[in-house]
Amino acid sequence: MDTKSLHACHLIHALGAGGAEQVLVDLAGSCSRAGLRLSVVSLVDDPNPIQAHALRQLGVDVRSLSLPSRWDARAFRRAFRHIDDLRPQILHTHMKHADLVGAAVAWRRGLPLVSTMHVIEDGPTAVGRIKGRLATQARSRMAARVIAVSEAQRRWYTEAYSVAVDRVVTIPNGIQPPPPPPDPEDRRALRASLGAPEDAVLALSMSVMRPEKGLDDLLAAAAALPDDSPIMIVLAGDGEERPRLEALAVSDRRIARRVRFAGWRDDAAELIHATDLLVHPSHADALPTALILALGAGVPIVATRVGGIPEIVTDDVGVLVPARDPVRLAASINDLAGATVRRQNMSSAARRRFAERYDAAVWARRLVSLYRQVLDERGHG
Repeated sequence: MDTKSLHACHLIHALGAGGAEQVLVDLAGSCSRAGLRLSVVSLVDDPNPIQAHALRQLGVDVRSLSLPSRWDARAFRRAFRHIDDLRPQILHTHMKHADLVGAAVAWRRGLPLVSTMHVIEDGPTAVGRIKGRLATQARSRMAARVIAVSEAQRRWYTEAYSVAVDRVVTIPNGIQPPPPPPDPEDRRALRASLGAPEDAVLALSMSVMRPEKGLDDLLAAAAALPDDSPIMIVLAGDGEERPRLEALAVSDRRIARRVRFAGWRDDAAELIHATDLLVHPSHADALPTALILALGAGVPIVATRVGGIPEIVTDDVGVLVPARDPVRLAASINDLAGATVRRQNMSSAARRRFAERYDAAVWARRLVSLYRQVLDERGHG
């Protein structure tokens, strides 16, 4: 193939707040340097389309099928129209709903298809299992490659659905490097706005508030911390579980005195620079973006040993604990909070690991290499 920019159209369910949506923005920021032109089509209009706005600011052609739901049958006709207008060389889908629509478009228009999975489904519902099988069938029939974002996800997918392992590749998502840390005065002001005393060790958790994120365990860990611990915990994020979690925190004095809810934030990169630890107590995760952001900012991590997390959090950058074990979680947070030199060493190692493995520029080059391989196999080289 020649060296001009390759046009890939990414099809995704929506463009609101979320990890899969955010990484497309990070990818867009590194496209030109990797020889990639990006367009994005969403199935539905999100009530708060923050990632659609961010993509447009980066010069990406963003479209929407404007469906009332992700499973609306009009998706196919509308998708054909947009893809015919955009004329990409390759179609790249994200999440189950987009996989189904993308497979139909790829088949009818003769386009190569690549699909990225973003989750490891831990105990899905009956409906979830049906959706998973439908998406797997679509990928198996039409996708030239299925991308797993971690080796753990690749193992789960090939074992759970008995798919051909040679068509499933592991390419971790990347993100843009966080901006430099703020000056000390700005950092103090941000910490104060979160309610953190000057001498606090600030532990941050950033995630959508869903049951599988293990935030109950984090609140229980907060209650188990010693009374004289300097730790303050900030939960940044929103979601279905937030009202219940806030009520639980208020009902227990031990939790209320050291936990703050910051809500959804659009300043994650700045927020992480104001913290001393990132805590991620998830029960299942393929490749949490918050942990990658922590690496880029040089923030030590305490996380659970599930899914793809051990591929991000090695011993030199953080501590892993069993899931659903608030006592061990509390002990690890408390131990690391008191180990200043160890945290400084982890900070340097985290930045090195980010640059080598998770920088968006590295990710973009890996994707372009895969796209060109797929196109060559199809005789489009």
